Amino acid sequence: MTPAIYPCPLPGGAAAQEYALTFDASRKYRVLIAPALFDEGHKLRRFTVEVMRRLDGAGIDCVLPDLPGLNESEQDLALIEPEDWRMALEAAARHFEATHVLALRGGGLVLPGKLGGWHYAPVKGASLLKTMLRARIIASREAGREETLESLMDQGLAMGLELAGYSLSGEMLRQLGELVPGKQPGITAIEHELLGGGPLWLRAEADEDRAQADALAAIIAVGVEA
Repeated sequence: MTPAIYPCPLPGGAAAQEYALTFDASRKYRVLIAPALFDEGHKLRRFTVEVMRRLDGAGIDCVLPDLPGLNESEQDLALIEPEDWRMALEAAARHFEATHVLALRGGGLVLPGKLGGWHYAPVKGASLLKTMLRARIIASREAGREETLESLMDQGLAMGLELAGYSLSGEMLRQLGELVPGKQPGITAIEHELLGGGPLWLRAEADEDRAQADALAAIIAVGVEA
């Protein structure tokens, strides 16, 4: 497991160097990981890396890139839109010469084009957004403030909004609410039930599950040979 960087396009034609975690031995099959988004990305980080370890053990290279504004990225998330993430994944796919893509949860909403692969536990952008909105409403209520989904969305679309510690622009909120898992050719959906156990993104803290990591990695290891 080694850190790497890749050239990432930014809004307005600029570019940045973003971080990526890699298992890279220049092997035949090379899987790009489209990470889960926002707090789900945090909760699934350990699980994602454990899946990568198993793929490495199966002789498959894999790369987990940071997206602009998320994880270790120094970019201002408030200036980022979903299409910027799609472009980042496409740039990472080219740079690391990916042969397949594995998207986790919301990562499948911004899939790079042309790559075949898998989308684990597909989710609509509106569902991700609603989960973050509800978390804010609960936190506000505990602090003695009353907020509603409608009022928050009106405020957010007009001037942006902070949700779960993430500063999102009105345009990000609008686009995220409209995104649905695509029917991209060559992408196979993997429902969570195939892995067994409870979904890790629903747990209170970041966690892992060896059996689930084994199961997902096995599906990918068999699939790259198909």
